[in-house]
Amino acid sequence: MSAEMSGGERMVHITISGAPGSGTSTLVSKIRESTGWESLNGGEVFRAEATRRGLPVVEFSELCKTDLDVDRSLDTLLRDAMTRENGPQIIESRLSGWWAHELEIDCHRVWIATSDEERARRVQNREGGSFEERLAESSARQSADKERYRILYEIDLDDMTPYNLVVDANDLSADDVFTIVSAAIQGE
Repeated sequence: MSAEMSGGERMVHITISGAPGSGTSTLVSKIRESTGWESLNGGEVFRAEATRRGLPVVEFSELCKTDLDVDRSLDTLLRDAMTRENGPQIIESRLSGWWAHELEIDCHRVWIATSDEERARRVQNREGGSFEERLAESSARQSADKERYRILYEIDLDDMTPYNLVVDANDLSADDVFTIVSAAIQGE
């Protein structure tokens, strides 16, 4: 697959998407290590904007729920990065596959699929707390995000149409997921 601009400079090579706790950040780290590519993480953009506004991340997250223009401006930053000459080759965010699809960028668009239970288990292993608490948090966040993206962009997060690779990672290790995605990248 090619993601060439008119000047011959490649745009984004791959988008990595999935619900929080699905393993997208781990996958991006592994891809970066193996390819030397640069990446942009939607979560990092979010945290940087919270800092710029002088807000703790939790407060900024609450602001995003009530002021949808904040989400739109952050998504515009990601979309712009995807089409910028010499921009990052990897974009990681929940909607990056959708943006690449809508912008007709010829790149790998990967969704890492995991159940609420698996994401809760992973977050519990990483951050502690009870499984039940993590499961409730994961389900609530996923539900709220689905509704927000439906309102903002008429996007259904359960619709896998934009993705040309969907990896069911429920029973896979991080290395297994990387092997699958790496094979797709090498098969360009």
